[in-house]
Amino acid sequence: MNSKGTLIPIGGNENKGIGFNEKFHTEYIENSILSRVVLESGGPEARIVVIPTASSIPEEVWKNYKEVFEKLGCKNVEVAEIGERHQAESDEYISLIKNAHCVMFSGGNQSEIISKIKDTRLHKILLDKHLNGSLVIAGTSAGAMCMSEEMITGGRQKDSFVKGAVGMIKGMGFLPKVIIDSHFIRRGRFGRLTEAVAKFPHLIGIGLAENTGLIIKECNTVEVVGSGMVIIFDPGNLEHNNEPYVANGELMSLTNLTTHILSQGDMFNIAKHQVKILHVEPYFLGD
Repeated sequence: MNSKGTLIPIGGNENKGIGFNEKFHTEYIENSILSRVVLESGGPEARIVVIPTASSIPEEVWKNYKEVFEKLGCKNVEVAEIGERHQAESDEYISLIKNAHCVMFSGGNQSEIISKIKDTRLHKILLDKHLNGSLVIAGTSAGAMCMSEEMITGGRQKDSFVKGAVGMIKGMGFLPKVIIDSHFIRRGRFGRLTEAVAKFPHLIGIGLAENTGLIIKECNTVEVVGSGMVIIFDPGNLEHNNEPYVANGELMSLTNLTTHILSQGDMFNIAKHQVKILHVEPYFLGD
């Protein structure tokens, strides 16, 4: 895909400026990932459409995002509350998306987004606007995971590194060269992303920590934003991968899987498999 669009996948639990317990980070909302979403969308005048399809509590989720975007000065925030597939074909929601500068997919169950939106008129408009660069597509947790061509549907943590532990289906196809996983550090999802990469060794695995996201330009240049880390599994130089040969339930082995750990401001070029670190300072081990 030769896209001109901007994608902003977020690992979940992003700061919304609503509270200050362990779920909410103490940075000011003006410096948050969601403020960057507004900036990339054109500023406070941007027309933002929230799509809470993945959530089991869509109305509550929509109200939270409306509140936070209004705190950031946005006055044109609307919702496409798509709970049934036929709604993704409706003229009302098609018109909303056609006029939007940004869509924000909520967290929840990524399979709900696929079953209710993929291959509908609304999906085709999203793809078209993404291709021509007239739309920012942001998403958190499930809303981030659905962006890829191959999408993780779930995985059993206790069976990590065992073939068959991870479920995969086709995603929304906004980002064809990677597989995205969310809540990556807190929920210990190293094993399921490793298996996903073993299944599709031509794709790069990206694990997003909570309150951490990526600014992806033209499906290629990746910039890390937020307070956590991003783990990249790059299989470009794999020397051994037994996933195609072992049966479900058997252990897998991979060698020479390149791993990068990136943080705020670091960059990664998907096409060139190259990392650029924001701050490079000498580090010396103690005696």
